[in-house]
Amino acid sequence: MNPLVPELIADYVPGMIQLAYLLASALFILGLKKLTSPATARSGNQMASAGMLIGIVVTLFDHNIISFRYIIAGIIIGSVIGVTLARKVKMTAMPELVSMFNGFGGAASALVASGEYFRIAPQQFAGQELAAMIISVLIGTMTFTGSLIAFSKLRGIIGGAPIVYPGHKLVNLLLFILFLVFGVLFFLDAGNPAYYLVIAGLAFLLGILMVLPIGGADMPVVISLLNSLTGLAASATGFVLDNNLLIVSGTLVGAAGMILTLIMCKAMNRPLSHVIFGAFGTADGGVGNVVQENGKTVREVTAHDLAVMTVYAKRVVIVPGYGLAVAQAQHIVREVADFLESKNVDVRYGIHPVAGRMPGHMNVLLAEANVPYPQLYDMDEINKEFARTDVVLVIGANDVVNPDARSDTASPIYGMPILNVDQARSVVIFKRSLNPGYAGIDNQLFYSDNSYLFFGDAKKSLEKLLRALKMV
Repeated sequence: MNPLVPELIADYVPGMIQLAYLLASALFILGLKKLTSPATARSGNQMASAGMLIGIVVTLFDHNIISFRYIIAGIIIGSVIGVTLARKVKMTAMPELVSMFNGFGGAASALVASGEYFRIAPQQFAGQELAAMIISVLIGTMTFTGSLIAFSKLRGIIGGAPIVYPGHKLVNLLLFILFLVFGVLFFLDAGNPAYYLVIAGLAFLLGILMVLPIGGADMPVVISLLNSLTGLAASATGFVLDNNLLIVSGTLVGAAGMILTLIMCKAMNRPLSHVIFGAFGTADGGVGNVVQENGKTVREVTAHDLAVMTVYAKRVVIVPGYGLAVAQAQHIVREVADFLESKNVDVRYGIHPVAGRMPGHMNVLLAEANVPYPQLYDMDEINKEFARTDVVLVIGANDVVNPDARSDTASPIYGMPILNVDQARSVVIFKRSLNPGYAGIDNQLFYSDNSYLFFGDAKKSLEKLLRALKMV
């Protein structure tokens, strides 16, 4: 064999590595494009996963890993944890799981950047690499601790109400200024590890104190924002490692997450700054049973009456919310819809962008029950149809159908776009009680002349409705 052949091959290796990174990046972009539609989301996820596999394999060989024992052990442990979570975690716990994914992603970026700092002599880092390291530690650590707080709020470990104290905004501002000061000191004297530890500690505190004042009603936006920050942290770490794939993939995640965050803010008619600094929303409602306290009355409906209303309707719109997920009622609601369709009823689903407790929560929930994608309508599409709808079934949703958002200027949700279910001929709300929703405010829809309450667990109530339908 010609002894020059290995040298020739070696000359082409860097180019082949960058070509593999380009292929992986293309798969990420195409996969992200496919995620825009539920019909192609699965294949898009598979394409992105293939791109990640290519990136991991090429990176490992590119950096001449001497021992793969720890890497293989990590892959095995991570795979076992991932498969277990995928099989065991309930749909209602999916927002908490996504929040933890964001947190660990941010922590991984900060730890990798930290590993580079303590592994390589500081004088070997260029100025842009030190700047990227500071950004990675800030965003990655903030995302980790902020996600822990979001997880705790969603899980009920701490209250969902905003946790504020006098001067909390000023404290956060001072901490951020301190971070900038020590960041500059670290940049000028990277050989002093004390500066690095201080900026990491400040970022740790900032993540906690930034999310504590954010209430439960804003958690979907917070989760989306944390997801975006995870991508930005990964991108910054890519600059530290001089890894083009990490830069591209992190930027894609950061940009996509920020676009989704802004879309959700628009759906709530609230600027992102108000979400982060406004301390709005609470999971701990104090209204109680409004029938007794306010002297208002509601009309209850029985399963038989509702069966008659729906089976003879021309169009029925189902509006799902977090209560549907809690009751694990997605499969029975599909059965009810199938039965009504067999009676020539036009059945549709109206999806509000912030229904549930994470972006796309209701879409994922209904996809689990194999609800046909064409039956899912977003807010702008379905709002045009409510005036021509005979019956709307509001199952577990509350704040996203509250008419006060349109009419009551004193309401904290005033101006938030909602599903205009009150324009339908009849509205039936499935609820356990008249307690307020996640925003902690009363819902005037309950007392409208065209509204009815079907009290009880959503799954059991839908089972009663299905039995009644079969007897009509």
